[in-house]
Amino acid sequence: MTIQDIYPTRSGRQPMMLYRTEDPVAYGTADDGPIDAETLEGYADNGFLTIDELLEPGELAEYQNELNRLLVDESLDGDERVVREKSSNDVRSIFEVHKISELFGDLLTHDRVAGRARQILGSDVYIHQSRVNYKPGFNGNPFYWHSDFETWHAEDGMPRMRAVSISIALTDNYAYNGGLMIMPGSHKTFVSCVGETPDDHYRESLKEQEIGTPDETSLSVLAEKHGIELFTGPAGSATMFDCNCMHGSNGNITPFPRSNIFAVFNSVENTCVEPFAAKHPRPPFIGSRDFTPVKR
Repeated sequence: MTIQDIYPTRSGRQPMMLYRTEDPVAYGTADDGPIDAETLEGYADNGFLTIDELLEPGELAEYQNELNRLLVDESLDGDERVVREKSSNDVRSIFEVHKISELFGDLLTHDRVAGRARQILGSDVYIHQSRVNYKPGFNGNPFYWHSDFETWHAEDGMPRMRAVSISIALTDNYAYNGGLMIMPGSHKTFVSCVGETPDDHYRESLKEQEIGTPDETSLSVLAEKHGIELFTGPAGSATMFDCNCMHGSNGNITPFPRSNIFAVFNSVENTCVEPFAAKHPRPPFIGSRDFTPVKR
């Protein structure tokens, strides 16, 4: 069955800005989960919501210890799921962490996390991707502006914008240690990128993405229209954001690390097909092909 591509990307010579017309942002209602009506409405308008204390103070240390344990786990040496910085060879991310760590797996499938994703997406969900991100003090590299959906659509075959990400802070987020930046409202515009997807592009893009990054003119238009919001908050807080939000983060040259657990929930009614702008899907540890719903 051929699926119509209403978000073409990496196929033309010029970038395009396409208005999101057919895909809702919040599918559920306040009766479907823990998110209240006002917060859900704000999510639909801005593309994100924040949770001040997703992790309780008493359990935070346990997750921080697990984060540090994985960093020195010798069984992960040479594992493709471990992505290292280009320059320093320090660990940048560890993917498929919900399978590597039972502790993190239990957290991401808990109703306080997956339940919110179900409410936003209006259906059962599966984990499309999970990882821990390390942005150490002094040499944590930036993540350039991008829409996750552009990559998931082009390289994983995600058909429509019915996915949500959650970033759970395991260290304090200050205004100066490379915190998450989002252009509120940018999720309503899809930026089509230029440049063909190279074979095995993921090997380079996970360290520093070049193909699939938006052009400066489109970024300037979105920033002028929507502005930029920087997310700060204590360890244990979380941000959930729509798959098409334009977001990024600066590098971290401060002594204060910024690390987080990150997961993507996709609707079981939006499962991935063949990539729309790549020869082959990325490996399943980056874009899962197991669409089994998270148990309620």
